[in-house]
Amino acid sequence: MTNTQVSAVRPRAASAPGTVAERPSARERGTRLLAALFLAPTVVGIVVFTVVPIIGSVVLSLFHWNVIDSPGFAGTANYREVFTDSTVLVSFRNTLVFMVFAVAAQLLIALALALTLNGRMPTWLRSVFRSAFFFPLVLSAASISVVMKYLFNQDFGVINWLIGWFGIAPVPWLTSEHGALATVIIVYVWQQFGFSFLLFVGGLNNIPKEIHEAAALDGATGLRKHLSITLPLLSPTLLVASVVGIINALQVFEQPYVLTDGGPGDSTRTVVMVIYERAFEQLRFGEASAVGVLLFVLIMAVTAVQFRLSRRFVHYQ
Repeated sequence: MTNTQVSAVRPRAASAPGTVAERPSARERGTRLLAALFLAPTVVGIVVFTVVPIIGSVVLSLFHWNVIDSPGFAGTANYREVFTDSTVLVSFRNTLVFMVFAVAAQLLIALALALTLNGRMPTWLRSVFRSAFFFPLVLSAASISVVMKYLFNQDFGVINWLIGWFGIAPVPWLTSEHGALATVIIVYVWQQFGFSFLLFVGGLNNIPKEIHEAAALDGATGLRKHLSITLPLLSPTLLVASVVGIINALQVFEQPYVLTDGGPGDSTRTVVMVIYERAFEQLRFGEASAVGVLLFVLIMAVTAVQFRLSRRFVHYQ
């Protein structure tokens, strides 16, 4: 074989480090520019409405500021006041309790309804149920809470009127400590479970029918089939629903604010309510920012733990 033939067959060596790489063609540059233009509105929105407020809150948490006077540097004084404020500590406890029960109920109800609708049912009836379950989510949380406040009223509410038919005494839904928190959870779950429900419906539709058919041939039926096949294959959807549900539950505001205004006492006061009261009622923006920063850290920590645990419990097809 001649030298010319050998050089033709020999593969082209990789360019040595430090050499000038090939310039992208005009078409590649145009594609990159077009992609940047499409991404620009989203990136600008994230920076302006998310990154900048987060940085501003962190900076503001180091100052005393009431809007009227000039800000005064406080260092970590706001954080020390937050950790010694019983109202703030109670609000974090209430928020965590609310998160656990609300998210658990939301996921269980949504999953049960999704599994039920995934069974044998006429298509038109399935569409009706999907729309009905999702409808509360498109309504304003404040308007729903106003209506629910009348429904759960102890003296003239429809709920107590209905249970009175069975000889049950009027229940203080909104005026007792445990009853008020339970009522807030009920109203919140009723409005929010539609989102998880749609996620589960989509996840169930993505599970291949052949897997269920093979399991049926092997004798798997009912609960055994759901535990061994449906839930493992649905675990990615469960992860998304739980992450979104926990993030939303930790930021709950409208339902407790409208239904109970944080009462009775501080039994339904949440972290976001404390932020609102400190900032816009008491004009203590530094403390409000400190509470907001702590809530942000809590949300990030809980989300990180969820993704860490998902490595063991989430199974991808």
